Amino acid sequence: MVTNQQVRRLFKLIQTEKNFGIAAMRAGMDEKTARKYRKHGKLPSDVRQKHGWQTRKDPFEDVWGVIKSMLEINPGLEAKTLFEDLQRKTPGEFGDGQLRTLQRRIKHWKAVEGPFKEVFFPQIHRPGELCQSDFTHMDKLGIMISGLSFDHMIYHFVLTYSNWEAGTICFSESFESLSQGLQNALWELGGVPESHRTDRLTTAVHKADHPEDFTRRYQDLVDHYRISPCKTNPNSPNENGDVEQRNYRFKKAVDQALLLRGTRNFDDRVEYEQFLHKLFAQLNAGRNKRFMEEQAVLHRLPERRIDSCKKQNIKVGPSSTIRVNHNVYSVESRLINEEIQVRLYMDRLEIWYAQKKVDVLPRLRGEGKYKINYRHIIDSLIRKPGAFENYRYRDAMFPTSRFRIAYDSLKKRYVLKSAVRRYLSILNMAAKESETAVDNALKILIDGNMDICKEQVQIFMKYNEPDHTIANIHIPEVDLTCYDQLLQEVMSC
Repeated sequence: MVTNQQVRRLFKLIQTEKNFGIAAMRAGMDEKTARKYRKHGKLPSDVRQKHGWQTRKDPFEDVWGVIKSMLEINPGLEAKTLFEDLQRKTPGEFGDGQLRTLQRRIKHWKAVEGPFKEVFFPQIHRPGELCQSDFTHMDKLGIMISGLSFDHMIYHFVLTYSNWEAGTICFSESFESLSQGLQNALWELGGVPESHRTDRLTTAVHKADHPEDFTRRYQDLVDHYRISPCKTNPNSPNENGDVEQRNYRFKKAVDQALLLRGTRNFDDRVEYEQFLHKLFAQLNAGRNKRFMEEQAVLHRLPERRIDSCKKQNIKVGPSSTIRVNHNVYSVESRLINEEIQVRLYMDRLEIWYAQKKVDVLPRLRGEGKYKINYRHIIDSLIRKPGAFENYRYRDAMFPTSRFRIAYDSLKKRYVLKSAVRRYLSILNMAAKESETAVDNALKILIDGNMDICKEQVQIFMKYNEPDHTIANIHIPEVDLTCYDQLLQEVMSC
C-alpha cells in the first residue's frame, strides 16, 4: 500500500529527476502507480474512499439493549464490570478479547447519548483578592530525621494571582495547624488578601468534641486578620484548584531537590525546615513581577499574632494523668486534684497552673495513645511497688530497651516482689540522677553478664563519671615594652 510519505517524495523527485521512472523507483513505487498519483495530484489518504459500514457483525448487538438500559440507570458502570456480568450470565458466548469492542461502544454511547458532564469554568484572578490553603501528606517522599522516618504533613498556602506560596510542617488537619500555618504565611507575606478559601475542613471539625467551637475559633481567627472566609462545596476539590495543583508541583519539586541533595535524611527538624524554606524561596523567585502587584494591594497586618492554641481547663486525676483530645498525658503528682489549664498547640502541650507555665509536653499524633513520664510517678511507685506489674501504662516505665532487659533479668533471678523493688530503685536513680548514666551502666552489666542491682549500677555510674576537676592554668604576664619601642621608632621617623 502506497503511503502519503511516498507520494510526497515522488512529487519532490519529479522536480529534480529527468527520468520519471527513476523518480518513481526512488519513491519506492511502480511507475504505473506513480503516474496515477501524478495525474490526480492527490495523496493516498485523499483518494482512498472512506467507508461507514461495519466490516463484521457487532457481537453485542443482541444484548446492547440490556446494556444500554443498565447504563441509563447507572452511568458509572464500567465496561469491564458489564462484560464480566455478561460472561457469567452467558458462559462461552463472549471471549476475553471482545472486551475492547464493548469498551469502544460504551465510550461512543457516553459521548453521543450519555449524561451531560460537569463543565469547569476558568476563573479570572485579581491581585490581592484570594488566597487558598490546604493540607498535603509528605509520607511518600521518604523523608527521614536522624535516620528515622518522619511522617508529617505540610500546611500549604498559595496566592491565586501570583502563585506565591508558603508552607508549615504539621502533623494533623487540626485548627492549631491551620491557625499557625495561616499566620506564618501572612506574616511572611507581609499583608492580608481579601479572602481565604479552604476545603470544608471536615477532618478538623469532626475530630473536635464540639464542631461549633471550631467554627467560632476559626471565625475569631479570620476576624482578627479582617479576611473573608470561604470554603468549597462538597466533593468539589476543583474549587480549590490552585492550591491542589501546587500541592502536586510542590511535592514534585521537593522530590527533585532531594535527588539533587543526594540523601533524604536530615540531622534534625531545623535542618529540614531550612531546606523547605530555601525551596519555597526558589519557587517564588520567578513570580516577583506578579507578586509585587499583589503586595501593593494587600491589607495591613494587625499589630500582633493571636495564640494558635486551644485552651482547656482540666482537673488532674488520681493517677496523675490528664486526657486531652482522646490521648492521655502524665503530669507532676503535685497537681493531683488540682485544676490546670492546658494550652494545646500544633506540636506541644503547655501546662499552666496559677497563671504560670509549669511544664511542656510533646503533643501525641492520632488518638487512643498515651505519654507517661516515669519521673512524674516514680515516688509513688517506690511506696507502692505492688501496683507496678499490672500498671496499665507499665511499658512507659522502661525508658530504653536496656531498662526492659534489666527488669526481665531481675525477674528470672528473684521472686516478682523483690525483682520489682530492685528495678524501681534503679529507675529511681535514673529519675533523680541521670537516665543516660544509668543506661550506660546497665549496658556494661548486660554485656558482661553480671548481676544487675542498684549497687552495681552506682559503681559503674561513678566509674564512667566525667572528670570535672578544674586544672590550674598559668598565663604569663604580657610584656608591652616591644610596643613602646615600636611607637618610639614611629615618632622618630
